[in-house]
Amino acid sequence: MKGLNGKVAIVTGGGSGIGEAIVLRLAEEGCKVALFDINGAAAEQVAAKASSAAGSVTPFIADITNMDAVEAAVAQVEETLGPIWMLVNNAGWDQITPFLKTTPELWQKIINLNLYGPIHMHAAVCKRMAERNAGRVINVASDAGRVGTSHEAVYSACKGGTIAFGKSIARELARNNVLVNSVCPGPTDTPAMAAVAGTGEEAQKWKDSMARGIPLRRMGKADDYAGIIAFLGSDDADYITGQTISVSGGLTMHG
Repeated sequence: MKGLNGKVAIVTGGGSGIGEAIVLRLAEEGCKVALFDINGAAAEQVAAKASSAAGSVTPFIADITNMDAVEAAVAQVEETLGPIWMLVNNAGWDQITPFLKTTPELWQKIINLNLYGPIHMHAAVCKRMAERNAGRVINVASDAGRVGTSHEAVYSACKGGTIAFGKSIARELARNNVLVNSVCPGPTDTPAMAAVAGTGEEAQKWKDSMARGIPLRRMGKADDYAGIIAFLGSDDADYITGQTISVSGGLTMHG
């Protein structure tokens, strides 16, 4: 991709799954990647995998639900690696449960990570980008935020909110050349999915059933998203902002 070599990129939730794939792809493109994750051991393992890449990966233990922690981590990134060019808000979590069986405590946990987390990151990073009149933000949302998903009501609300928030920030910061877009994965076979669906024969039947509803006849893989995110952070996407792009094997087709 044009213009990524040597650029500093933050990826939240980069210690596994989609986040790990994004981190490794950006490192291949020559980025200096700041990997934010609450799991320090996982972050170190991903950084080791990128040791031969053109760029580099530096782990940071960061709790994005805490604004003070975010401010401190972002300041450390700029001090250590340089000006931040690209922010990828990828971290997320859910517990699949019918809404009427959930509790306010669970709602708050989901909201803190999936909605407040990206808002905190925008606040800390975008003010620096705006001062420099340069930057790219890619929010990893979800098609759940566009069409809703049974048993993921609060998560869907958070992802829909993140999409709308990103569009609003894209409008506010366009004059500062800070471009903000969202990528919406469809159902994806990741460790997070396995934690929800389990393993074994029944879990495989459930995955197979889901795949039959996808026009491309398979669930997504973590690597399916890294390319579009690298593109949106590159010079090739200089005229794209405020957009929401589904990457779902055709499961959702929006005009």
